[in-house]
Amino acid sequence: MDDRTTGEGTSEGKGDVMDGVTRAFVAHRNLLFSVAYEMLGSAADAEDVLQETWLRWARVDPGTVRDQRAYLVRITTRQALTQLRALGRRRESYVGPWLPEPLLTAPDVAEDVELADSVSMAMLLVLETLAPAERAVFVLREVFALGYDEIAEAVGKSPAAARQIAHRARAHVAARRPRIAASAAETRQAVAAFQRAVETGDVQRLLEILAPDVVLLTDGGGVVRAALKPVVGAAQVVGVLGRIGDVMAVEAAQVNGGPALILRVGGEVDAVLAVRVEGGVVTGLYAVRNPAKLAGVKRRGVWGGVRGAVS
Repeated sequence: MDDRTTGEGTSEGKGDVMDGVTRAFVAHRNLLFSVAYEMLGSAADAEDVLQETWLRWARVDPGTVRDQRAYLVRITTRQALTQLRALGRRRESYVGPWLPEPLLTAPDVAEDVELADSVSMAMLLVLETLAPAERAVFVLREVFALGYDEIAEAVGKSPAAARQIAHRARAHVAARRPRIAASAAETRQAVAAFQRAVETGDVQRLLEILAPDVVLLTDGGGVVRAALKPVVGAAQVVGVLGRIGDVMAVEAAQVNGGPALILRVGGEVDAVLAVRVEGGVVTGLYAVRNPAKLAGVKRRGVWGGVRGAVS
């Protein structure tokens, strides 16, 4: 059922209607950005989706909408699905590994374990293996706990079909889901040791803090130098990281709900290195160097979660 009871608003009282439109959009903007980002893995593309959502929402009289949140989520989801299908074709020809656009996150995101897991680099890469409709349903159901009726409206399916898609998507993700990361204290200790080893070029310490089967993924987008295939194994990863401290300044940060290092050359952001810790050692490294994906980090925009903001 449509969330609107009538058509678009009239010119009478237009100023009041527009104020209401703006208030409703602002009230739900953080949720809409979160939905779009988790579906697309790109803050820039999520912002494009929000712009399209706003243009459509601005033509609506909010007084005719029964559930403004559901209506806005539906517009956002449909715009994100359109974008996701287009991006899928582009990513097929992407040069080297594709990684999500890093998102600087507030400390309280990391404290929300489920939210932090849902936006982690590892989980977003798992979501990349879902079909567009499966990803939309999974995100809306598993991350934002929407009901199947609302999800069905958003993806243009029946509630029964949405349930089936959700079941299929959950099984797919469960088979590929990364293992539970280390505790916060264990992670802090391991990342601090990793940062010191990178800064000092301590090869032996790097070998100790990296898991034997650690995997480094590097995303240069074919624009800057990066490994075109995953780098696997502690010795191989040390060969890539060993001299970073000689040429780059290293800064600790929170990215996508987890620990990361921002690497700078001459004061400019050169890369973001997200770090995954399991069992007290580093098991995964995600290095984003593609300049197009570093704009948000350079602006220092911080995402505060569904209830927070990208400031």
